[in-house]
Amino acid sequence: MRKIVAGLFISLDGIIEGPNEWMGPWFSPELGQAVGALMGAQDAMLLGRVTYSEFAAHWPRQSGEMADTMNGTPKYVVSGTLKSADWQNSTLIPAATAFAAIAELKRQPGRNIGMTGSGTLTASLLREGLLDELHLFVLPLVVGSGKRLFGPPGENTPGGQLPLKLLGSATFPTGVVHLTYAKA
Repeated sequence: MRKIVAGLFISLDGIIEGPNEWMGPWFSPELGQAVGALMGAQDAMLLGRVTYSEFAAHWPRQSGEMADTMNGTPKYVVSGTLKSADWQNSTLIPAATAFAAIAELKRQPGRNIGMTGSGTLTASLLREGLLDELHLFVLPLVVGSGKRLFGPPGENTPGGQLPLKLLGSATFPTGVVHLTYAKA
């Protein structure tokens, strides 16, 4: 069975929104290698509507190895509002049937299904037991405001507490901590 593996940049105060705006000083070769290893182990991407829209507006106009990877990889986008997913190699998954469709994707042969961004979808899949690994790259920074991975109860974390188990950790020279979790 395939694994769904999410990787997110997160501040000390839990902010995941707009990491490209605040992560610059903490990006290092070690962090790049860790992210590259996650990407190298996947053969598909699972995205929420917002991340999909941002990526679809950016990557088709880029060139190079990373653009080729992003454009050529099969992408599955979960949305309750999109009518189509027109970016190359994209398939729309209606939000109403997403959990069943994602469970079916996991049963298909292949490598990992990777996620980046898509915080609401990541939190939902973790609660449903469909997310196998959550890689948090914790930056030594308090951002102050923005979207959090786990918002107030009832926002994107219905059901209260969510116990996790630590699968691994690493600290990079810039102070970034790479934590890997699974649902307990």
